[in-house]
Amino acid sequence: VQLQASGGGLVQPGGSLKLSCTASGFDLENFLIGWFRQVPGKEREDVLCISNSGGIKYYIESAKGRFTIARDNAKNTVYLQMNSLNPDDTAVYYCTTDPVFGVGPCRPKMSDFHLWGQGTLVTVSS
Repeated sequence: VQLQASGGGLVQPGGSLKLSCTASGFDLENFLIGWFRQVPGKEREDVLCISNSGGIKYYIESAKGRFTIARDNAKNTVYLQMNSLNPDDTAVYYCTTDPVFGVGPCRPKMSDFHLWGQGTLVTVSS
């Protein structure tokens, strides 16, 4: 049972990136999937979540209007589309879920989730 985030890279301020979260060993469509990010030396920050029914929750105001999340259950993948990126978005991005807490609507926080994969680094710099 694994989650794998990919799609990160170096992008200029104002640019866009599309991250992918692919599940293996389980059907992602049955679980909510969230994204959090972490800068080395700082606390992790929950960003966005999509429930198994398509409900979306933003955890940070700065993501509203810039980040969107979508599911492709046929590909067992969730996407995080990030637009108008700025240097404050620089972080390692992880996708996450949980076998218990990951069922139903998005939770107030995701820090108690037990499944996340290797993250993908997003660097926003000119």
